[in-house]
Amino acid sequence: MRILAGVLAVCLIGFAVSGIMAFRDIHGLGAPNKDYVIEIPEGTGTAGVANILRNRGIIRFPVVFKLYIRFSKAPVYQMGRHTLNPSMSYHEILSKLQSAPDADGNSAKRVTVPEGYELRQIVDLLVEKGLGDRGAFMNEIEKGSFEFDFIEQIPRRENRLEGYLYPDTYLFSAEETEHQIINRMLETFQERIVPVYASSGTSYSLDQIVILASMIEREAASDEERPLVSSVFYNRIERGMKLESCATVQYILKERKNVLSNSDIAIDSKYNTYMYKGLPEGPIASPGLHSVEAALQPAKTDYLYFVAEADGSRNLFSETFDAHNQKIQETQGN
Repeated sequence: MRILAGVLAVCLIGFAVSGIMAFRDIHGLGAPNKDYVIEIPEGTGTAGVANILRNRGIIRFPVVFKLYIRFSKAPVYQMGRHTLNPSMSYHEILSKLQSAPDADGNSAKRVTVPEGYELRQIVDLLVEKGLGDRGAFMNEIEKGSFEFDFIEQIPRRENRLEGYLYPDTYLFSAEETEHQIINRMLETFQERIVPVYASSGTSYSLDQIVILASMIEREAASDEERPLVSSVFYNRIERGMKLESCATVQYILKERKNVLSNSDIAIDSKYNTYMYKGLPEGPIASPGLHSVEAALQPAKTDYLYFVAEADGSRNLFSETFDAHNQKIQETQGN
């Protein structure tokens, strides 16, 4: 009985402490008085808003926030940029999110990160927009601590976050730090990509899908081609063939050459899919949603090869090596 009483006492204390912490979070008590700029994407629901607020440090308990919303009048969140403070109560936060978003002031920077950009290009773009220091960005990318489960699943390698900084249009404040900017992009990846992956039932890891999607992103000339390019890679993997993706060699070269030389494809690198079988060591760019979907759902084809038209407008697909060579002759003349 004494043991049972002790266990109950510990449980009651735990519930009491949790209750006190939740109460303080609901009322913004003891939280730092510091403004943060968040952006609510179009169509974001309560769960997505709660995760954004938690990841930006505005609230501590997203589950409590969602329960609070459930017992409040059903909200209509206003998409766009909002300035919030951890010292605000849930009521104040909700009122702010239901009001018109902040107007784009002089300190706001709109940045469009194109699909298929490499990590180095994304950082260069952010620096060009006056949003931080390149060295500080790279330090955060390699060593920064970010509270997303998918980060823990990324194998140790250079350019740790390559492929995970989601390509989208963002509105950043000049007051945001390099860490906060990267966190915003990872947050968008969490919202747009992780649920699609989780519901796919694939046996491939998330990292493998991001790697494959990044290759599709760089090789496909259109949305319609993405599932076809994906099918080529899957078919070659199933047959034990090398993937032989020019885009992976271009990633090594840090140059998007139209035609690779023999010395280029002979570079000894785990990213060189002409030399090593299977997927490259890591992603080679930031894929968009359509490329991730294609990586999860390739078209059903017998294609093993593709070659780009001279103007890059489309790819020509083939089932045999002879047919592939014929198309190379027709498109490239060599």
